[in-house]
Amino acid sequence: MSARHPRVLRMSSLFVRTLREDPADAEVPSHRLLVRAGYIRRAAPGIYTWLPLGLRVLRRIEGIVREEMDAIGAQELSFPALLPREPYEATNRWTEYGDGIFRLKDRKDGDYLLGPTHEEMFTLVVKDLYSSYKDLPLSIYQIQTKYRDEARPRAGLLRGREFTMKDSYSFDVDDAGLEESYQQHRDAYVRIFDRLGFEYVVVRATSGAMGGSRSEEFLAKAEVGEDTYVRCTACDYAANVEAVEVRAPAPVSYDAAPAAHAEQTPGTPTIESLVTHLNEAFPRSDRPWVAADTLKNVLVLLRHPTGEREALAIGVPGDREVDLKRLEGQLEPIEVEPMDEAALKEHPALVKGYIGPGGIAAAGIRYLVDPRVVEGTAWVTGADVEGSHVLDLVAGRDFTPDGTIEAAEVRDGDACPRCDEGTLESARGIEMGHIFQLGRKYAEALDLKVLDENGKLVTVTMGSYGIGCTRAVAAIAEGTLDDIGLCWPRNVAPADVHVVAAGKDEAVFAAADRIALELAEQGVEVLYDDRTGKVSPGVKFKDAELIGVPTIVVVGKALAESGTVEIKDRRTGERTEVPADHVVDRLVGLVSAG
Repeated sequence: MSARHPRVLRMSSLFVRTLREDPADAEVPSHRLLVRAGYIRRAAPGIYTWLPLGLRVLRRIEGIVREEMDAIGAQELSFPALLPREPYEATNRWTEYGDGIFRLKDRKDGDYLLGPTHEEMFTLVVKDLYSSYKDLPLSIYQIQTKYRDEARPRAGLLRGREFTMKDSYSFDVDDAGLEESYQQHRDAYVRIFDRLGFEYVVVRATSGAMGGSRSEEFLAKAEVGEDTYVRCTACDYAANVEAVEVRAPAPVSYDAAPAAHAEQTPGTPTIESLVTHLNEAFPRSDRPWVAADTLKNVLVLLRHPTGEREALAIGVPGDREVDLKRLEGQLEPIEVEPMDEAALKEHPALVKGYIGPGGIAAAGIRYLVDPRVVEGTAWVTGADVEGSHVLDLVAGRDFTPDGTIEAAEVRDGDACPRCDEGTLESARGIEMGHIFQLGRKYAEALDLKVLDENGKLVTVTMGSYGIGCTRAVAAIAEGTLDDIGLCWPRNVAPADVHVVAAGKDEAVFAAADRIALELAEQGVEVLYDDRTGKVSPGVKFKDAELIGVPTIVVVGKALAESGTVEIKDRRTGERTEVPADHVVDRLVGLVSAG
C-alpha cells in the first residue's frame, strides 16, 4: 500500500462498525440507518455520540450554513453553554421554561442552566458593546450545542435533548430595519436549504414563547415529521396548523330567532347520539340536523410554568375535535392536558356529556370559543342537566364567551383563510428552521437602547433566526434514503466517492489504491474500502450501499477481464463501465458537476 493521504478515509482503519440489525429503540428510518451505517451511537435517551462519518456530515452542513450567514454580513461568535440564572430571570424565562431546561447549582449554591437558546446572551453582549445607531444594523450568530429536557426524546436526532443549532440575531434601530434584516435572513435560508438537497416548504408559524410578530418555519417534507402543515390548492398560502387562522363568518342578526329552550335528550352524551336524537325527536323542516349545529364544550387543564393549574373550557362546533397541539401552540409556554374525572368532580356545576356555557360560567371557568362561534349564531349544546340539551342558544344573546381561540382541528377541504377559491390540504414535515421578528421583547426586558440620530434613546428591535444542524442530518437522511441504506446528496455526504476494492488480487488493490490517491490529489474526498482478509466483496457492496456516498467505484473482476472499473450512481442505481486509466478524470468531472 502507498502512503496515506488526508483526503482518503480507509475503511481498514476508520473508526466505524456497520450493523446488519436495526437498533431496538429506533422509531424512524433515519435513526435506524444512521446507527447501522456507523454515523452515530446512542449515549443516553436523546443524546448521541458523533462517530467520524456522522461528524463529517454535520460539519459539512455547518459549513454551508456558515458560508451563507457570512455572505449576508453576519458575524460569528460563540457563547458558553453553561449560563447564569439572572438574565433568564429578567425575561421571566427561568420560570416559563418550567421542566424544559436543565438546571444546576455550583458549589456556592448559585443557579445555572444549560442553554436551550441564547436570546438573553445575544441581547446583553450587544448592550455591553454598542450604544449608538451608527453601530447598527448588526447581525451576529453562533453554531453551538443546545440543551432541552425533552419529556419524550424520540426519533433519533429529530428530537434530542442535546443538539447543535445555528442561532442568529439581528439588531436594528427601527421596524423598517428589522424588515430588511428579516428578508436578508429569509433569503439566506432559502439558499441554505436549496444547497442541503432535500424538499422543503416555507410556512406561516406561531411565535410561541419566543414572542414577536412575523414568524415562518422551514419544514423538510417527511411522513415521519411531527409538524403538520397545510397548503392552499389555489393560492400560495401555507401554514403550520398551529398558525392557521379560521376566517370567521360575519355576525348575523338574531332579532327573529326563537328563544332558547331546554329539551329532554336522554342517553345523548356524545355528539353522534345527540344528532340522531335531534333528527328523531325535533326534525327540522329545512334539512337534517348535523354535528356542526351543535356546540361541543371541552374541558382542559392548563399547567403554567409556575406550577399553577387552571381549568379552561373550549367551545368548538360539534363536528370538530380540539387539537391539543394546536391549543398548546396558542398558549405556549403553558402545557395542556385533558381534564380527567377527578378534576371534573371538583366542579359540581359541570355535568359530563351535557356541559353548556351556563355550567361553565357557574363553575367560574374561563370560556374560549372557536372563531366560527360568532354573534347571532344559534347552537344546540348541553343544558348542564343529565339528559338535557338547550336548542336555539344564540351567541351574544344567551351567552358571551370570554374570547376566541384557534384550537379546533384543521381538516383537508377547509376553506383557505386567504383566498375564496382554494381549500386546504395537509402534509407532514420536520421543522428545520424558524425565523421570527422578535421586536422589542428582549431589548425592553434587558434595557438594550441606543442613541438615535437625534440623540434620543430608543429601544433596539430584534430578529431571531434558528437552524437545527444536527436535525438537518436526520432530515436529509429521511428525505433521501431508500430500501438499502442512506443516500446522501453530494453537498453533505461524508465523502464524494466510495472506492471499493472487490477481490483478493493484488492488482485490484493496487489499482484501487492508485485511483483513491489520484482522486485525493485533485481535491476529491474519498472513502476507500481497502479491507482485506475475511471481508467479502458482498459485505463491501452492502456497506457501500448502507453508508450512502453518492458515487461508488468498484474495482474488481472487470479490471483483469477488460481493464475497466464500474461507477455506480448510489441515487439512481445506474452503472457505467469505464476504463481504469480514465476513471479519475470521469470522477473528478462528476464531483465538480455536483
